[in-house]
Amino acid sequence: MPSSKSSASPLALWLGLALVVILLDQFTKVLILGDFRLHDTRQVTSFFDLVRAHNTGAAFSFLADAAGWQRWFFVGLGIVASAFIVWMLRRHPEQKLFCFGVSMILGGALGNVIDRLLHGYVVDFLQFHWRFLAPMFPGGYFPAFNLADSAITLGAICLVLDELRRVRRS
Repeated sequence: MPSSKSSASPLALWLGLALVVILLDQFTKVLILGDFRLHDTRQVTSFFDLVRAHNTGAAFSFLADAAGWQRWFFVGLGIVASAFIVWMLRRHPEQKLFCFGVSMILGGALGNVIDRLLHGYVVDFLQFHWRFLAPMFPGGYFPAFNLADSAITLGAICLVLDELRRVRRS
């Protein structure tokens, strides 16, 4: 007799995690777009603000001053990267930390692709500032970012840890 427990495929679980990242990212961006005008800032703590910023470039506003072609370049790059990530998830389902990392990157990448398609820019709203950052960033303000960027960063950290763990074992 078949088991009454339904077991989702590992791929479905990892894609579900990416979907949760996308939904949380888009939900927070809708809140910011609804409550803030461009460049509005609300201080939350002495080192953290909510701010509405639009980034037409990539990380640290890379290519933000380009003539507009970068929007479609980053959309295409996000779609190609997403397809590659799904292929990797199918290929390595037993590597849990690896799959977690690339799922976070997938969700973050697609969250930002959605912004580029809907608005032509990525909505950023988390801004940290500390005096020790002043030599690198004007006034010590780290560039604003969003939940998608945070998921991408967490995913990258997980990939590094996964590789370090794999090297250590061999």
